Amino acid sequence: MTDTPATSPENTPPPCTATGWRIATIVCLIALAIAATTAMSMFQQFKAQMEHLQAKMKNLPQIKYVSVLVDDKNAPAQLITFDPLDNFVQIQRVNDIKEGPNDSMQLWAIPTAGKPRSLGVVAPQIKTAQLPATSKMLADITQLAISVENKGGVETGKEPRLPYLFKGALIQKAM
Repeated sequence: MTDTPATSPENTPPPCTATGWRIATIVCLIALAIAATTAMSMFQQFKAQMEHLQAKMKNLPQIKYVSVLVDDKNAPAQLITFDPLDNFVQIQRVNDIKEGPNDSMQLWAIPTAGKPRSLGVVAPQIKTAQLPATSKMLADITQLAISVENKGGVETGKEPRLPYLFKGALIQKAM
């Protein structure tokens, strides 16, 4: 016979649960660290994308006013847009009408009340032209028009030759 003590349920040591808790804690800490790192990485990517899109938006034209000038048959002749960031009115010819050798096309801002104001002479024979303008200059304007004038345009303070060659409503676009 051997002298091994009999193991009874009362004599069995309780199982050690501390090791299991330690392993579970370490696994949870690792998962938490991975989640925090992933969240920070995603935040940095989101921030970089927002900065990139904001930079792209600054380079895009922000059209505030638009007008399509039509001829006497209501056919589109000129597309006029205004970008307040550039402070230019852009004039794009849609038809093929050209000035004569002794003529100039002049753009006019027509307010609700008062005399038309010249915005400048459109460069001859160019498909797309720009004239300097500000939002303040266009604030009370309801229509734009183009007249045919003598070479160089009308002198400052004088009114255009009528009838207008092209005319159209100036529309303020919602941004």
